[in-house]
Amino acid sequence: MSYMLLIHEPVGQRRTRTRAEGEAVYERMVRFAVQLKARGVLRAVESLASQDGAARIKVRNGRANVLDGPFAEAKEMVGGFYLLDCDTREEAVAIAQECPAAEWATVEVRAVGPCYT
Repeated sequence: MSYMLLIHEPVGQRRTRTRAEGEAVYERMVRFAVQLKARGVLRAVESLASQDGAARIKVRNGRANVLDGPFAEAKEMVGGFYLLDCDTREEAVAIAQECPAAEWATVEVRAVGPCYT
């Protein structure tokens, strides 16, 4: 079964790190991905850029509303994800506990499935 680990990090957290600190954190996340791939559970992984250049789109009654980031009301942003192939939710949760990002962010474990369930 597929599970996604969503990395929720505080908005602005990245700006508190020096370039060297940011690169060190990123390298830890890359090493974690390499380990997951070696274990045969990694399907996909990506880091996401800051929400500064993001856009949120809502279409209501045929009218599109586009809100450009950054989003003042946001306290957290999705900073990246790991898509895993695990036998159980417990396995996915155990892997999330190993994720380096759990030390400075929140790692959410979500099963992949249709939106109608």
